[in-house]
Amino acid sequence: MASLEPDSQPQPKPNPALALQAEILARPATEERRMADAIRALAIDAVEKAKSGHPGMPLGMADVATVLFSQFVKFDAADPRWPDRDRFVLSAGHGSMLLYSILHLTGQPGMTIDDIRHFRQLHSPAAGHPEFGEAPGIETTTGPLGQGIGNAVGMALAERLMAARFGKSLVDHRTWAICGDGCLQEGISHEAASLAGHLGLDKLTLLWDDNSVTIDGATDLSFTDDTLKRFQSYGWAVRRVDGHDTAEVAAALAWATRTPRPVLIACRTIIGFSAPKKAGTAASHGSPLGPEEAAAAKSALGWNHPPFEVPDGLRERWEAAGRRSAGTRRAWLKRLAKHPMKADFERAVAGRLPEAWHEALAALRVKTAEDRPKIASRIASQRALEALVPAVPEMVGGSADLTGSNNTNVKGIPFVTPENFAGRYVHYGVREHGMASAMNGMALHGGIIPYAGTFLVFADYMRPAIRLAALMRQRVIHVLTHDSIGLGEDGPTHQPVETLAGLRAIPNLFVFRPGDAMETAECWELAVKRADGPSVLALSRQNLTPYRTEAGENRCARGGYVVEEASGSRRATLIATGSEVSLALVARTALEAEGIPTAVVSLPCWELFAAQDAGYREAVLGDALRVGIEAAVSFGWDRWLGPEGLFIGMEGFGASGPAEELFRHFGLTAEAVTAAVKKRIG
Repeated sequence: MASLEPDSQPQPKPNPALALQAEILARPATEERRMADAIRALAIDAVEKAKSGHPGMPLGMADVATVLFSQFVKFDAADPRWPDRDRFVLSAGHGSMLLYSILHLTGQPGMTIDDIRHFRQLHSPAAGHPEFGEAPGIETTTGPLGQGIGNAVGMALAERLMAARFGKSLVDHRTWAICGDGCLQEGISHEAASLAGHLGLDKLTLLWDDNSVTIDGATDLSFTDDTLKRFQSYGWAVRRVDGHDTAEVAAALAWATRTPRPVLIACRTIIGFSAPKKAGTAASHGSPLGPEEAAAAKSALGWNHPPFEVPDGLRERWEAAGRRSAGTRRAWLKRLAKHPMKADFERAVAGRLPEAWHEALAALRVKTAEDRPKIASRIASQRALEALVPAVPEMVGGSADLTGSNNTNVKGIPFVTPENFAGRYVHYGVREHGMASAMNGMALHGGIIPYAGTFLVFADYMRPAIRLAALMRQRVIHVLTHDSIGLGEDGPTHQPVETLAGLRAIPNLFVFRPGDAMETAECWELAVKRADGPSVLALSRQNLTPYRTEAGENRCARGGYVVEEASGSRRATLIATGSEVSLALVARTALEAEGIPTAVVSLPCWELFAAQDAGYREAVLGDALRVGIEAAVSFGWDRWLGPEGLFIGMEGFGASGPAEELFRHFGLTAEAVTAAVKKRIG
């Protein structure tokens, strides 16, 4: 094909954002605008020095954030963890310099100008994306888009639950979140926003950075939703504003505080605002502006100060914003001092359990040892919850529309409804991802220990939120039932043969797979007691044969232990979890009868077992042939079995049929174990 003539070459499309930007920059510079420019300057400087980062969103949303923090967010920089503060979530966590600039400028601890100079560098609290725990004012870890929306919904729900328990004099605050187009495209935003609208979380406001740009270019490449109508259909109130008109933004935020529904405000902004060439384009999204463009952007703002320098007048105005609610906090502290529930409130917020929280569970363990019930671990889990939930008022349960299957409800505990936030059981609906992210928000808010259930196979729907709970070290408990081919007829779509391995790969996540009712009670005790990370309880649908007859020491606390020792010097050690422990015990009996001394080890929590000293682990596992038995794939078992070990489990997906037939079909029987051991040892 003939080439185009020079004068017929495609011309670059004009950038309409630049004309609009020029009009905005020509407006009189208000006090709010100059305060916003301090955010912009710090964002430009930090990204340029780091030679990486995302300047576009901080530059575009600086005006909105300035109005929000200088006039509306209830916080006191002197005490960033004040329990009745408003929560702020930066769901679009790539724009982290927006948050870091505000934390620094308002005088909050843990974000010095030196920290910002070291943006995105090792050991700086100003990490590439906000990380919970790095500075007191960072409410949650964000970056995976949409997670912050789910967290914010959970925080707003926790506020309502805590207010119902302790009263408005102690709990009366709002949740604010900033999200981007990408957050709203992620499926979790639909789940979380739908739940918030259903519950009528009227103290939740979502500020959408509506800049029509994503990494690939204009949003209309892939995103042509009518977002405002979408949120209206959820039951939200919506409004659109010019995100660079501070008066218009302030009026919308004031309206949001009076609106008896969750609110979405679409803030029309220019990404990369002030950059003379890159503003309004994807080029300003995820990389430095470059020295020339950065200098020109600051010049366009009239910002003539050296890098990382904020003039005293502007700094004083920002620090005054940080002190704006100091009197409100002091008044709250006086109310707390006189409040009849002061001790309970402080204990709950600190994450401490009630003194006698474990007594009912201890009584259940005694009864379990006496009765030796042959029940599914999901039923045993419900019995543990019947002991725990009345004793631990912070525990708030739920299920993703599987209450009768997960057995997460407790008789006498009311449901949470839009009319009754005094309930303690949430019907999350078929929204597993949104549920898990909201649970993270509830835990981050404080005063709540969330637990909820679905099928283990649907952990894949929740994995990003479970991973973040582990990263943030939040006490969140997932009750994941129907844990193997033992669920039977529902077939391979619901049989999580690979899911345990995937969950065990997540650092700081405790995965419990108890083998009988006693172990289930013990694992629940450990999950509730654990304050530095999330837990998963993988529970069976089918009944499990009991093997524990004592109720003294919590033997699951060490992650693994010898259930039955060999009659002599071990020739084999059968290592199993969950429903396969009782199978191993039957195989042991057969092997012992043939003169092969065999021990059985239960390994309900690999993470706890790995934390024990090497001497204990070696004593439990022994130096004889090690045989792993689990109705799952073998991935990960090598660490316990060694190079000479055997694994008896699944080699592929399951099938549809009665559980007993499936175990026989896939060779998960005592006979198969016995034969495999005999063949190996000769």
